[in-house]
Amino acid sequence: MLNALRPFFARLLRPVGEALARTPITPNMITAIGTVGVAVGALWLFPTGHLFAGTLVCWGFAMFDMLDGLLARIKGTSGAWGAFLDSTLDRIGDSAVFGGLAIYLARNHQPVLACVALFCLVAGSMVSYARARAEGIGVRADVGVAERSERLTLVLIVAGLTGLGVPFVLAIGLWVLAVASAVTFVQRVLVVRKAVGPGAAAQPAAAGPAGGTGPGSPGNNAAGSSGTENGVPRAGPAAAVRDPSDNGARKDKA
Repeated sequence: MLNALRPFFARLLRPVGEALARTPITPNMITAIGTVGVAVGALWLFPTGHLFAGTLVCWGFAMFDMLDGLLARIKGTSGAWGAFLDSTLDRIGDSAVFGGLAIYLARNHQPVLACVALFCLVAGSMVSYARARAEGIGVRADVGVAERSERLTLVLIVAGLTGLGVPFVLAIGLWVLAVASAVTFVQRVLVVRKAVGPGAAAQPAAAGPAGGTGPGSPGNNAAGSSGTENGVPRAGPAAAVRDPSDNGARKDKA
């Protein structure tokens, strides 16, 4: 849902990206810096009760992380490694945010909400994994009411409002997010179930907006593309995943 705003942010950040393109800074450096900033802010400020400050730090570094795709496009360095690194480090940032909130809630004697925060962490990871695994067998499963951008935006908003003294909003937000994440996971599982059916042979991911390689493409013959994994043929090396509406971002956030 928030993917529609990405072209706006891309235009807004383009002057910054063009300035960075004239420096030795690489997109992967920006990805790493953004992840470290989010993780430090979440695991240092949230557990100590500085929710509003932690929200500002995490949001700032999350916005900074949007520059990696823009810079990669300007420099012409987009590739599978950058997309893989970006997706993997996103999981670290998300885990830090929900882990930091879980520690804060546990330290403030709210064990039930701490467990809900941990459930949101696990469910969010499963949502992303379901999409990635679906694309590995040739199915596009980017449906759902709570993609990563929605999950991160909601949790940071409720954390920030809680830091400003608004009561009950963190509890409401976490419960809503837990339900939405679970629903999104089920939606993606059902999409794959409908697409391939029980017992259907898996196919390598086809080339398209969701990324990947198809039969006959060079990636299909690369080392490591043959064999099976749990009875499923391995897909060839994936290209950088990009949403058509993302105006050059390295991948669509799952």
